[in-house]
Amino acid sequence: MGVKRGVATAVVLCVLAFVSVSLGEDPYRFFDWNVTYGDIYPLGVRQQGILINGQFPGPDIHSVTNDNLIINVFNSLDQPFLLSWNGVQQRRNSYEDGVFGTTCPIPPGKNFTYILQVKDQIGSFYYFPSLAFHKAAGGFGGIRILSRPRIPVPFPDPAGDYTVLIGDWYKANHTDLQRQLDSGRKLALPDGILINGRGDNGASFNVEQGKTYRLRISNVGLENSLNFRIQNHKMTLVEVEGTHTLQTTYSSLDVHVGQSYSVLVTADQPPRDYYIVVSTRFTTTVLTTTGILRYSNSAGPVQGPPPGGPTIQIDWSLNQARSIRTNLTASGPRPNPQGSYHYGLINLTRTIVVSSSAGQVNGKQRYAINSVSYVAPDTPLKVADFFKIPGVFRVGSISDRPSGSAIYLDTSVMQTDYRTFVEIVFQNDEDIIQSYHLDGYSFFVVGMDGGTWTAGSRNEYNLRDAVSRCTTQVYPKSWTAIYVALDNITRCIS
Repeated sequence: MGVKRGVATAVVLCVLAFVSVSLGEDPYRFFDWNVTYGDIYPLGVRQQGILINGQFPGPDIHSVTNDNLIINVFNSLDQPFLLSWNGVQQRRNSYEDGVFGTTCPIPPGKNFTYILQVKDQIGSFYYFPSLAFHKAAGGFGGIRILSRPRIPVPFPDPAGDYTVLIGDWYKANHTDLQRQLDSGRKLALPDGILINGRGDNGASFNVEQGKTYRLRISNVGLENSLNFRIQNHKMTLVEVEGTHTLQTTYSSLDVHVGQSYSVLVTADQPPRDYYIVVSTRFTTTVLTTTGILRYSNSAGPVQGPPPGGPTIQIDWSLNQARSIRTNLTASGPRPNPQGSYHYGLINLTRTIVVSSSAGQVNGKQRYAINSVSYVAPDTPLKVADFFKIPGVFRVGSISDRPSGSAIYLDTSVMQTDYRTFVEIVFQNDEDIIQSYHLDGYSFFVVGMDGGTWTAGSRNEYNLRDAVSRCTTQVYPKSWTAIYVALDNITRCIS
């Protein structure tokens, strides 16, 4: 079976309230970014890429728990532009999210200053452009949030810390890709895979023999789940999107679209160069790219073929996902829903079931949740809510259960109650793998399995040490369930 991830639409969960944010007295970090077009050659042909301060990928953001990030973005493109901060929990300031449901786009020739606080967070994340298929042209980069110096980390300080951005890539311009969807055609298989914006053997990471390094791996691509591995080396997982995990060792790791992982790799092999391999999962045609792990005292280039990895084995990936658990003994920020660190003991107030579908609407390829394909209004929802502008959206325009009806267009808004503890079930009845991300939140992934979710599926939930993260995968013909405390205002599922 050949499967790949679909391009999902968005549903907005609205709580009709507006709360101001106080940044406090924590340290400030200032960034000035200019977003431009520029020539890039990631797969050996010239393309029009999106650069930040002339860089592709964009610059990393380095920060510490509770830092205030002041990021002034000047849009030098010929289109409106927005940046979204994948995994950064916007505490009572959802209007900084950088998605059109909550934020006004930056017009061409104008700037906007994002004011973020990485409150009570640690870990590995990334940013990306959220409008007009800009992500297919670049504009993404890594975010790392370090623990405060006095807070112990459950592993020794690594000798080095690398951002590793992996993702599928098309040679076509992002505007051409958007026109394909608008003409009713699905996207074809990507042309290749990139590591830090480079194709085969273009990215390299230097290590010294005997030392241990941290790799922060994020899948910044459009469609495909990817498998990451290093020739002759093992990887110890230590963190997932802000959660310290049980330190499990893997020979390869599945990284689904939108997800971020931190692994430790020890340079414990004979000194030479080794392949870093990234390949597509669940595709009939397997795309592969390679980078280089280079020992400082390397005796020679890579030897032998790149190591193979899993291809379409869903059960293998599912079992790996279930093995990722929270390190309950680790220090540092931890989710504390409703004043309890024991998420499995909190009463649920509501169950929301969302099911995706794909099809054509008015001759254009569209994707829907509970039959609704999201239409962005001219006025962002957050602005319309705050200023009480009528006619922009209608609460209840999407059901909290699948309706089974044909796809239709609407500005889908679902209302929930502030500070409730909610179960959300993502039901995937298609033969593609999907990723779901909840802007500005982390949630507990309590269960996933094949088939159709029922109330009896709760008997298999992990209610003790499920990992808390911001993006989860849903396997083909399968379901994934999460628990989330709705302690923020106006959020988007994408």
